[in-house]
Amino acid sequence: MKKLNWRLGLLSVVSLFVLVLAACQKEEQGGSEEVDSSVSVDELVERAKEEGEVHSVGMPDTWANWVETWEDLKNDYGIQHTDTDMSSAEELAKFEAEKNDATADIGDVGIAFGPIAKERGLTFPYKTSYWDDIPDWAKDEEGHWVVGYTGTISFLTDLHNVKDAPTSWEQLKQGDYRVSIGDALTANQAHFAILAAAYAFGGDETNIEPGIEFFATLAKEGRLGTSDPSVANLEKGEIDVAIVWDFNGLGYRNQIDEARFEVVIPEEASVMSGYATIINQYSKNKYAAMLAREHILSDKGQENLARGYARPIRDNVPLSDEVRALLLPEQMYANARPVNDQAAWEETTKQLPNLWQEKVLIHAN
Repeated sequence: MKKLNWRLGLLSVVSLFVLVLAACQKEEQGGSEEVDSSVSVDELVERAKEEGEVHSVGMPDTWANWVETWEDLKNDYGIQHTDTDMSSAEELAKFEAEKNDATADIGDVGIAFGPIAKERGLTFPYKTSYWDDIPDWAKDEEGHWVVGYTGTISFLTDLHNVKDAPTSWEQLKQGDYRVSIGDALTANQAHFAILAAAYAFGGDETNIEPGIEFFATLAKEGRLGTSDPSVANLEKGEIDVAIVWDFNGLGYRNQIDEARFEVVIPEEASVMSGYATIINQYSKNKYAAMLAREHILSDKGQENLARGYARPIRDNVPLSDEVRALLLPEQMYANARPVNDQAAWEETTKQLPNLWQEKVLIHAN
């Protein structure tokens, strides 16, 4: 009997160990096994309502009119929202650092960061009911990331500081404008500003040097601004020309003074790209995060973004004439093009912080 009791006790300990180990493995995976990403939209809504909250990163109210999306989620489903604004690189770092103590559920990152996030095991896959409406280049085949809207690099010029607003990269190079692109060490928008300049001066995603050289020249001449191209800094008049996404340029102009700023797509070349939602693998509110993505790609969500001057990723979204009038004329985009080689661009973005530090910032005032 003692021997039998000992064996039963050992068996109980082993069983307990296996259960604990399985629980730990599940915890390390962020509980993803407990979440069904194939639920119907109706069931998704119910489960998201039960969670009742969603916490985003890099999706502030003032960027691409996210505010209306968050208001829709609150008004239509009772889901409360908070956001912490940060760059794409910082979002991935946050997901990775916090893991099972996750405070973020969903993020908005530059398209180049989507595959990186997936590779690091930071993303939870979900394909929305609008999946077939999304171009192949703008989504991960397994649903780990999906582009919600596109942006094209533009010039935003403060006419209080500049008499003749530049419309080309060559004008920007030959002028005496003080130019800002923000933090090229971490910000996706700044990375694409460098790529757009590279396009204009003979480079591409495999050869970023012409873009680096352009900004190095500005730095040497004391014309590379250190101020972030934010509404506050633009309003203070600290920047002559900001190189930003078209939706940001149009949005900032509207917030400050439409008569004071001019927004153009540079004539020689520009780059068009997209921002993608990523759902945190370790999220504590995965259904709410999935519902947020579902809404972002709906007709209503896509028009919300267009009202924020961003171009919807879905071509079949019906936009009113009033909303279409908010966007720049189509002819301005004649020489704008998307990244041709995404794999090469992904590798280039990994090198950009060091290149910027060693070849540009070293000359900055």
